Parts: sequence; structure tokens; C-alpha cells
Amino acid sequence: MSAPAETPVFLAACRRQPVPYTPIWIMRQAGRYLPEYRKVRAQVDFVTLTRTPELAAEVTLQPLRRFALDAAILFSDIMTPLQGMGVDLTFNPGPVVREPIRTDAAIDGLRALVPERDVPFVLESIRLIRAGAPRGVPLIGFAGGPFTLFCYLVCGRPEKEFETARAFLYAQPAAAERLLERLSDAMAAYLLAQAGAGAQALMLFESWAGLLAPPEFERFALRAAKRTLAALRAAGVPLIYYVNQGSALMEAVAGVDADVIGVDWRSPLGEVRRRLGPGKAVQGNLDPAALFAPPEELERQAARVLAEAGPTPGHIFNLGHGIWPKADPDAVARLVDYVHERSARDAQARRAAT
Repeated sequence: MSAPAETPVFLAACRRQPVPYTPIWIMRQAGRYLPEYRKVRAQVDFVTLTRTPELAAEVTLQPLRRFALDAAILFSDIMTPLQGMGVDLTFNPGPVVREPIRTDAAIDGLRALVPERDVPFVLESIRLIRAGAPRGVPLIGFAGGPFTLFCYLVCGRPEKEFETARAFLYAQPAAAERLLERLSDAMAAYLLAQAGAGAQALMLFESWAGLLAPPEFERFALRAAKRTLAALRAAGVPLIYYVNQGSALMEAVAGVDADVIGVDWRSPLGEVRRRLGPGKAVQGNLDPAALFAPPEELERQAARVLAEAGPTPGHIFNLGHGIWPKADPDAVARLVDYVHERSARDAQARRAAT
């Protein structure tokens, strides 16, 4: 059954409904590659920007004014709710936790997150974005995956392979599971509040779970993500789960109760769709480096992704990871227009052939 005419194409694709063209949005689309973002950022520090609803809404909406994107994503930071839980952190430039969480006492000392009390500015940002979104473009709310947040809390600062956090899984597995449960429940509360404020889809970003071997991924990262996603079903909006460097983990990911699986660029979408099965939409998966190619090559790479995704409903075009700060906005405009035009022609040809 086709989506109702008033359903935005992004939301219809999340639900694997036929759409007139493939929707596209870009991870980190509100950010440093845009001159208008840099102008705002020059006036305030990063934390102030994330905690000031009018400014967060402004930078969220900037790419929608410039490009015909099919979804907005909330401008925020994955560490924001941790500050609401009492974690003392700064950015230098990445997150630095003053007292890493490595003991039972430290785990017990984390406050339960109450979004209306602890992150009211995020909820107000969502309300402002919904009121100002052009063309009825839907808004994606997001949070960091429990294991990704676990990595920052245990390590205290970014590490190349987050060896301190991964060692903690083996050295203190029971404590690791307790901390992951705390984070899972906090992210569920955080995302449910985002949906209540108006977010029309919810995305869980696991930036670092792809560092794990499959058994540890399933025991720790995936179990915690499943706990979060199960609680989010109450929101009644599409759920997106993304694991960076997760190509080797797709058989396990197939069992996640999410509507959409984000895919990095390391595996062809056709292969991933076969491994996930028919019950999942996919999101991705152009290599961010392709935005630096000449126009003809960029279009060829985009056409390859569209061909790999195939004609089955349920593909949202995206990069395989966040856009790079030095990307040219003109390349982004070219990509958005090409994906819309090429996928619309392909859809029309399929309809004519039936």
C-alpha cells in the first residue's frame, strides 16, 4: 500500500512504503562545512550553541534552507544528556570526562535522567525547529548509543581504539553491564522526551560499537541498544539504528527492533539488504570522501548506491558517516538534486513497465 499523499517521503521510506523518489539527508548536515554555521559558531562556544534553543534551532534549519533535503536532524551533542546525569565534562575539542566512571560507586552515583528537568533546552529546540521547518520537512531526534557513551565515560577522553573501555568489558563485565543498562534507560527517557516534544523519527548513533568482536557486540552493545529501542516503541515513530564500522555485524543487527538500519560505506547496500532481510529499511551509504570527486564521478558513485539499494521500498540516501568539514556545499547541492532526479526517473520507469 502506498503512503498517503501527505506523508513526507522520508517517513514513508522509513516504513518501507513506495515513494516517488528516494529521500536524502546527510549525517552532520548542520555543521562546519556551511559558512552560515561558521558565522554563528564564531559568536558562541559549542556548548552554548547546543544549550541555546534559538541558536540550536537556527543551525538545524540552515541546511534545509540551502538544500532540498528530506529530513532535518536536531543539532545537539551525544554527551548533552550525560551532563544532565551529573557527569562533569568539557570539550577539548572532543569530550573530556573529569572523573571517568570505572567503579560500582561511580556507576551508582549517576543520576537518573529526567529530560524536562535536565535537558529542557533540547526539548525547546525541537519545538522551535518544528515550528520553523520549511516544506513540512520532518525532524529526526537522536542520542548516542549506550556503548558509545560508555566508551567516553570509561576512557575519560577519546582514544584511538577506546582500549580502556574495551578492556573494562573483559576485566569487569558485570559492572560494564550495569553501566550500559543505566545508559540504555537514560537514552530511552531522553529520546521519548524528544518524541514528545515533536521529533518525528528517532535515531540511535553507535559510533564505536563496530570496534567490538561479534560476541562482545551482542553481549554488551547490542543488548543495551535493544533495551533502549524496545522502550522507544511507545513513541510510535520510526526508529533508526546506526553502527559505524558495523558491516561485519549485520546478522546480529537484523534482530534489532528498528525500522531503519544505517549502513556505513564499507559494504554494498545490496549485500546488507540481503543480510538484514525484508523487514528493515536501510539508510546510506555513500563514502563521505565521494563529495570531493569531480561532478561526473560524484553522480556515478551516487548512482551506484541507488542501484545497490534496488527497487524494493525502504531506502533513505545518506552518507556512510558524517559529512567532512571541508566538503563543498555545492557538491552537497549537486548530490541532493541528482539523487532526487535519478531516483524519480527510475521510479517512473518502473511504474511504466508494470
